[in-house]
Parts: sequence; C-alpha cells; structure tokens
Amino acid sequence: MKIGFVSLGCPKNQLDTEVMLHELMAAGYEVTPEETEADVVIINTCAFIESAKQEAIDNILDIAWLKKHHTLKAIVVTGCLAERYRDQIFEEMPEVDAILGVGSIHNIVEAVEAVTVKKKKGSKRKYSSYLPNDEVKLGGDRVLTTPDYSAYIKIAEGCDNKCAYCAIPGIRGRFRSREMDDIIAEAKQLEALGVKELNVVAQDITRYGLDIYGEYKLAELLHRITEETSIPWVRLLYCYPDKITDELIAEIRDNPRILKYIDLPIQHISDNMLKAMNRHGDSTMIKEVVAKLRREIPDIMIRTTFIVGFPGETEEDFTELCEFVKETKFDRVGVFTYSREEDTPAYDFDNQIDEQVKIDRQDILMREQLDINEENNKKMIGKTITVLCEDFDPVSEAHFGRSANDAPEIDGKVYFKSEVRIAPGSFVDVKVREVVDYDLYGIAIIPKSK
Repeated sequence: MKIGFVSLGCPKNQLDTEVMLHELMAAGYEVTPEETEADVVIINTCAFIESAKQEAIDNILDIAWLKKHHTLKAIVVTGCLAERYRDQIFEEMPEVDAILGVGSIHNIVEAVEAVTVKKKKGSKRKYSSYLPNDEVKLGGDRVLTTPDYSAYIKIAEGCDNKCAYCAIPGIRGRFRSREMDDIIAEAKQLEALGVKELNVVAQDITRYGLDIYGEYKLAELLHRITEETSIPWVRLLYCYPDKITDELIAEIRDNPRILKYIDLPIQHISDNMLKAMNRHGDSTMIKEVVAKLRREIPDIMIRTTFIVGFPGETEEDFTELCEFVKETKFDRVGVFTYSREEDTPAYDFDNQIDEQVKIDRQDILMREQLDINEENNKKMIGKTITVLCEDFDPVSEAHFGRSANDAPEIDGKVYFKSEVRIAPGSFVDVKVREVVDYDLYGIAIIPKSK
C-alpha cells in the first residue's frame, strides 16, 4: 500500500505532515513522492485566507481526477480546511473518503485503514474524526520533509490573540505550550539527524510558557536549546511586539547561537487600524519595541508583515503606514491584502475595501520596500558573510544558500561561485560582489590547504 502526501500552508502545518508520515511509516506503509503511484493520497490543507482555501480546493480536485482516471483508491483530507469546513467537504467533494480535523492527526493510520478496508468491502461509508483541540497531543516523532540540515520545531499550538481578521483561534483552538523538556528532547533528536538550523515556530512564540508556567519562558527555552545541543543556528519566527521582554532581548543579544533575526508581525501602524484589528498595543509601543531591538542588538535583522485594505482603512491610515515603512527601513517585509474570512469579527465590519484598492495599496507598499531592500543589500557589497549552502545549480554553475539574515522559503538567497564543490548543509564564507533585487551574489572564500 503506497501513500502519497500533499502538504500545503505554513511550516506549522508541515510539522503536522511530518508527524503523520512517521506514524504511517511506523505502521508499515510505503510513502511515495509520486501521486500517480499512490493508492491513497493525504492532502494536508491550509484555510487561513481565501487564496489558501482555493489552493487546497484546487489540489483536492486535481487528486480527485487521479481517482477517476488512474489507480488511486482513496483521498484523505486533513488540516485547517478539514477542520473549518468539515460539513461542506463531503457534500461538495464526494471524491473525498476521509476527513481529519487538526486535532486528529494521530488518527491517520486508523483513517487510512478505514478507507482502504472500506474499498475492499465495497462500502460507501465515509470516515471522519474531530477531537477537541484541548485533547490534542502536542509534538510527536517526525519524518523530516525539510533538507537534513534545516528543520522547524513547534513549541506551542493554537492562539489566544484573537485578532479581528484571523480564523486561527477557531481552527487551532486556544494557545497551548509544549512542556520544555519535551521540546529539548526533540531538539536533541534533530541534532542527531544533522540539523544545523533550527527554526522555532508557533502562532506566537513569545507567549510560550505563560499558560503552563505562569510566565513567559521563551528566553529560558532558547538558552536551554543552545546549552543542551550544539545546533549552530537557532532562528525565531512569529514573535509579537507586545511580548518582547528585556530577558528575551538579552538572550538574543548575548547568545551567539541565537541568530540576530526576528520575525515581528506588526500588521499596521495606524492606531485606528490597530484598534479595529484588535491588535495588542498601539503605534507608540510598536515603535519603541523596534527602536529598543535595534539599540540593544545593533545588527538585528527585523522581518515584519502588514495587512492593507482592512475594513475602514482610509487613505490617511495607508499613508501613515507608508511613511512608517519608509522611515523604519525594515530589513524584510511581506504585505498581504485583507482576506474577508467567515467566523471572524471583521467579516461583518462596515466599510469593506474594494479588492482593486487592496491590490493597489499592496503594490505601492511593496515598491517602497523593494527600494529599501536594494539600499540595505548594497551595503553588503564587499562584506564577507557566512552562508548555509543549500545546493548547486548546474545551469548557472553556481552554488546557492542562505545567510543568517534569510529564513527558509520566505527570504532571499545568496548565490556564489566556488573553486570546489560545497556540500549541501555546509557553512561557507562568501564575499558579496553584487545585488539583484532580494538576492546577493558573490564568491566563496576557500581556505588554502597547507
């Protein structure tokens, strides 16, 4: 019995896929990267915004074609779309044989067995499983789907922030931290597999520990990871401005293995918009946090995201955001148009913004940031940086990888020539010679052999 996987959405979803892969392989199933060879395909979906939902639906319909015209026996849908639209999926996509909510990933073997036995017996009964999010076992053994040298580690599940635009609390439930010892044990396992870059994720990693220890514990967790493993790079993703403590800043500043990189989703700077979005803190707090990070950690690389076109966003609000971006000169910026999501407070807000206006504002802000990125990157010309090599491109005859300033999948690359072949997962010093958009180009500095 061969199992195929389609994993969509964020790294947190990818981690759930890795847990399901492990449980199926432990049960004796063979996993194939080719959907055309699979007996069962599992589609782990995202449903955060409209484009993610559409991508999930398109993938289900593509796999359904294989079921009708090829040898595919069953389709299992898991993840956020399955949790959010449990009733509609069976009704509108009869090709789907099983649905698992986000709390039921550990029932994946049972689901596959149910749909394959069902097919043998000719039954038309569907399989579904939904467990309350509070009963979900956090963590679990995984099969890495990332390269051997880089991995994500999820330190919590769910979210308590309740931003007005966000469906995640309704899908993933309340914020639940994993036990620190459990996270450290997983970090040690990843180290043993050869991981050199550990990317710490959750919906909000800065809240870590508050629910089970009564106080923020991210700084302590990071310290223990670097004390109890030798993983060289530890990267922080999804930190909220209102929870950046002095202790966390000190840990980032003073710990050489914590990368001077922080993903700090701000979403807007207009106090009108921050209040409407139900974000924690105001524009003054946000500006103070950014200033403090740069003051205490002069080489910090700050990545952020913004939402444009939120209901009621005026030209004045948008202009204020543009001015903030120009003045602050963030190192990395992502800009999203507001997606109107059912079962969120903002869905029913008055003054919804026209889609074309949203797209125009996104384009304006991204053009502003492109100029800032080019300006920032030009400062790198002539400098020597450490790069984690990812692979070699035979067409351009150049290696490529990422610096400490570049997170997997979302940031730029460093392309470099080398006199010798560099193995993926190796660290190499690269002298930067050129900049093209978001990427750097240079040459590897290879120590002369004695």
